Amino acid sequence: MKKWAFVSDFDGTISLQDFYWIIIEKYYAEGREWYKRWKSGKLQDIEFLSHIFRSINQPEATIREDIRQIPLDEHATAFIKNVQYQGGDFYILSAGTDYYIKELITYSGLSHINVFSNKGYFNNNNIHLDVASDNWHYSQRYGIDKATVLKHIKEKYDYVFYYGDSEPDSHPAKYADKTFAREALISILEELDIPHVPVDTFKDVEQHLIQEGWLNNEKKN
Repeated sequence: MKKWAFVSDFDGTISLQDFYWIIIEKYYAEGREWYKRWKSGKLQDIEFLSHIFRSINQPEATIREDIRQIPLDEHATAFIKNVQYQGGDFYILSAGTDYYIKELITYSGLSHINVFSNKGYFNNNNIHLDVASDNWHYSQRYGIDKATVLKHIKEKYDYVFYYGDSEPDSHPAKYADKTFAREALISILEELDIPHVPVDTFKDVEQHLIQEGWLNNEKKN
């Protein structure tokens, strides 16, 4: 049997809302102007996120509760457990920060998930990113180079799936054996002529993997 892995983006893929929008909407309305600057190309992705995460100004208990309220794809947890139960390894690959990702997946009852993301920590009522330029997967734009990480993961597996929703995901999509795409990533990959399977949810992804024989309908309780 082939050794395989499923690698997924987090914000907008496993979760249904980017964490930075929760911060902007609840605590930092000025972040909308920063968002416009970012989208116009005046800021690097990591500059935008670093600023927003440093603008929460709330105690850690409040931030953790906000993280736990992030809505997830309703089938994501079941899908992840199904992949693990049936012989695949599951990875999260995110240009956000592991601070909220690890908090949320632990709260959601998920375990044994490898997380590649920008390291984050709480200090003085805010989340700070610890991005080191000498890190093997450093990216000046994103903090973490998703393509480099995907290629690193591929060294250990016979087949690797990738699933994402936005521009940063177009880079690892070039190296995955099969990419599932939703939202903006679909049109981006079409323009780049990168093969992909358009989907809306993890339920759609699961149906494809069942049809191809990677998964079956048996679920772990």
